Amino acid sequence: MKQAYLSALVIGAVLSGCAGQAETSQPAPAAVQPPQPAASTVPPSAAEQQSFAAWRQGFRGRALTAGIRPPVFDAAFRDVKLNQEVMRLDGRQAEFTKQIWEYLDTATSATRVSNGRQKWQELAPTLKAIETRYGVDAKVVLAIWGMETNYGSFRGNTGIIEGLATLAFEGRRRSFAEEQLIAALRILQSGDTSPERMRGSWAGAMGHTQFMPTSYLQYAQDFTGDGKRDIWGEDPTDALASTAYYLARFGWQQGAPWGLEVKLPAGFDYGLADQDNRQPVAYWRGRGITTLDGRPLPDHGEAAILVPAGAQGPAFVIYNNFRVIRRYNNATSYAMAVGHLGDKLAGGGEFRTPWPRHERALSRVEKEELQRRLTARGFDTRGADGVIGPNTISAIRAFQQSRGQVADGYASESLLKQLR
Repeated sequence: MKQAYLSALVIGAVLSGCAGQAETSQPAPAAVQPPQPAASTVPPSAAEQQSFAAWRQGFRGRALTAGIRPPVFDAAFRDVKLNQEVMRLDGRQAEFTKQIWEYLDTATSATRVSNGRQKWQELAPTLKAIETRYGVDAKVVLAIWGMETNYGSFRGNTGIIEGLATLAFEGRRRSFAEEQLIAALRILQSGDTSPERMRGSWAGAMGHTQFMPTSYLQYAQDFTGDGKRDIWGEDPTDALASTAYYLARFGWQQGAPWGLEVKLPAGFDYGLADQDNRQPVAYWRGRGITTLDGRPLPDHGEAAILVPAGAQGPAFVIYNNFRVIRRYNNATSYAMAVGHLGDKLAGGGEFRTPWPRHERALSRVEKEELQRRLTARGFDTRGADGVIGPNTISAIRAFQQSRGQVADGYASESLLKQLR
């Protein structure tokens, strides 16, 4: 990985919508979704086609300089065209988001749990062997597979070369897309797959567990021993092993939980509930935090407190494995879903504290309004961009404190109504 926190895998997921920002108010989609009826798109104009051809010729030179052999490049780009649907998807911006509990309802549904348990039974020897080799719990590997492609039922059907070439030509993330294209061409050059089989999401994520090309080059595994790291075929073995290896490389602790639902004491300072505020478990025990049954928190190393729905919803202690899942997809909602789905696959149940289901999700426009109203009252959010980040959370807390309320910093419809 070239970056300290956001891997190429993660950035690709951000491009495709599989990962959102690490904000609990912005859940990522639960999985790669089955194809929807395509919106009507205008075919590329003659000028666009000419410009794309010029970009392609220039990129060919850069690819050859990077070590790609001319026959490999030409075979990969033989039928590649400017993909208008990829351009449409890259330009869209969702107006509404789901609440965390709505997201988890879908991500860890009874059907997904049932299907996952069936896959676990079918692949038990393989999953056990992967767990033994890499030291990563089978339930989390299975959960990621379920989240990314619904256990391989939809792995994406966009040609990776065409999708990434379109993104590179479009220019919004040209350097990233070209880096992924070079990596994809290196995969083809190695003989692991063919251009026809190299298909996936519109933003370049591939295979059963949706690896970006650069991540594939670093982490993909040939667990079957057939000489190819095949994450695209019907057999998911290499993809599952690759995911386990990825998690292991980022510090997965076998047998340790991702997190646990906890009980917060009366008067808890919600300013301490921050994923970056990692403290020894003794620190949290000293502040009166216990398991739901009143027992001392188990010690699995440094931990943080997470309250994804503010003071009205469940609270969690999160450990190292939560952060490792976020290496795979940098969204709090995604990490919670993977952890929760894995626990359910292993026989666990629902969270015991109810979610505040009466609260609906705010639209981006409403979040911008909330930020403007807070700032107008003297609680500066440092901009109104519709993204609930640290500055907005701090402003909400300050407003709540001024009103004698629990200062959990949660951006809710109720809060917006107060400000109005």
